Amino acid sequence: MKTLENQTLLYDEDCPLCQVYTTGFIKAKMLDENGRKSYCQLDENEQTFVDINRASNEIALIDNKNQTVLYGIDSLLKVLGFSFPLIEKIGNIKPVKFFLKKLYSFVSYNRKVIIPSKINTAAKLQCVPNFNYKYRFLFIGFATVMTTIVLYNYSFLIPSLPKASITREFMIAIGQLFFQSLFLLKSDRKTILNYSGNLMTVSLMGSLLLLPILAFQTVVTISVNTSLIWFVLTAFIMFMEHYRRIKILQLPTYLCITWVVYRLIVLLLILNF
Repeated sequence: MKTLENQTLLYDEDCPLCQVYTTGFIKAKMLDENGRKSYCQLDENEQTFVDINRASNEIALIDNKNQTVLYGIDSLLKVLGFSFPLIEKIGNIKPVKFFLKKLYSFVSYNRKVIIPSKINTAAKLQCVPNFNYKYRFLFIGFATVMTTIVLYNYSFLIPSLPKASITREFMIAIGQLFFQSLFLLKSDRKTILNYSGNLMTVSLMGSLLLLPILAFQTVVTISVNTSLIWFVLTAFIMFMEHYRRIKILQLPTYLCITWVVYRLIVLLLILNF
């Protein structure tokens, strides 16, 4: 494995994914021991040639010798391409690079709703991405669609419930967003959309927890009781994660109560209509 020397990746220390892949680059000796640095630890000299705002949105690769910087997909392709030239070559094909840039932006602009973290008020620099309405709505839409598909398929494992439809599951997911937003009407749009992103991350997480049962069902018969117990356990985990995120976002805890109330209302409607 060839080592790219005198290059430093700036990473978001509050982002577990960023920590994992930058650490991986060093352990794989794709970067030297000084190959990564927390964004918050940028010194005054580095701030003269690093675009601080852009680096909070796109991971930056600093050439320490020439004091030049690459951002986002370009920085990752350079690190990977130094050891695997074919990856860099393929990644720089225009349609491929266009897709990679969009995918990177989708994840980067939403990373604080995918994995929220408390703001460190003591730090002079905060590695917080700019608020991007387009990518936030895309993430909410993606999470809604995935949740709808999984819940629709999972509903067939609990035959005691009325037959589900894609439309019903989609309306339930969208309805939760609007219902919860009613209790944040006094907040600004960014606060509501930040919460909505976190809310749909919780729903997406719940859907991922249901996937193992759906997968096992294709090879063995899963009992109704097992499916129901797993669903209840998943709902409890979702509630606890929702509560944790409410604390991080410093939002009213009654949102946890309304989260439960909405689901009880939906359950009653499903059972009676």
